[in-house]
Amino acid sequence: MAIGQFVKALAIVCSVFVMQQIAALPSAHAEPDLSGVWLPDIRDQKRQETANMPPWKPDILEQVQHLVAEEKAGRPFLVLSHCLPHGMPSWMLMTHNAFELLVTPGRITMLGEVDGNRMRRIYMDGRKPPEDPDLSLHGYSIGHWDADTLVIDTTSIVPQAYIAISEAVGIPNNGGMHIVEHIRLAEPNIMRDDLEITAPNVLTTTWKTTRIYRRYPERHYEVTEGECAQEDLVPGKDEHGNDIFVPNAQGAFGTVHTGK
Repeated sequence: MAIGQFVKALAIVCSVFVMQQIAALPSAHAEPDLSGVWLPDIRDQKRQETANMPPWKPDILEQVQHLVAEEKAGRPFLVLSHCLPHGMPSWMLMTHNAFELLVTPGRITMLGEVDGNRMRRIYMDGRKPPEDPDLSLHGYSIGHWDADTLVIDTTSIVPQAYIAISEAVGIPNNGGMHIVEHIRLAEPNIMRDDLEITAPNVLTTTWKTTRIYRRYPERHYEVTEGECAQEDLVPGKDEHGNDIFVPNAQGAFGTVHTGK
């Protein structure tokens, strides 16, 4: 009887030990650590401005060529204006500023600096896109892990959000845009974002492009608070019929709130 109890106890101890060893082994598909502050590879951004242009529709390409010519002439168009956030996909395409990734249960949050309300939520809790979404500049992003790759699907973006390849060259998406991203670590501190951007009103086909970001843990970068003057805007159109924001009418006292 005593021998039987000893054998049983030994078996339990061995089982616990084996389970502990298995738990200690690294998972073949462990989620990579994306947390921290990331800086864009601006040199690569500049290269892609000419090496991988979006497949603009012919009438849109004429607008882009005009913006390029104006920039060369010293009259750059301000894609980032009125303190609006970069929006998607411009944030990932052409930002020159650092952003921080916060990884929490059920969500990944991106925090940026310089312009207004630079925050993007990527929901990781298995939810579905809302049936009647409120459109926004950053859109509604739902993500999931595919092995070691973060896949993000973004919809519900306002038509005024630019597809910008630089701070002086960009076109509003004009509605119906859909963005799919595949984010992975090429190296422990080098992150690649492979974007697939579908914008049927301005692009002839889905545009595939990649952006690179670097993390410098030894330098302890932090995102900083940005400040700018506020401006009240309303939806409008430019001379080409693109969806843009325009200043609201001002009242007698320099405010948009006019009394009757």
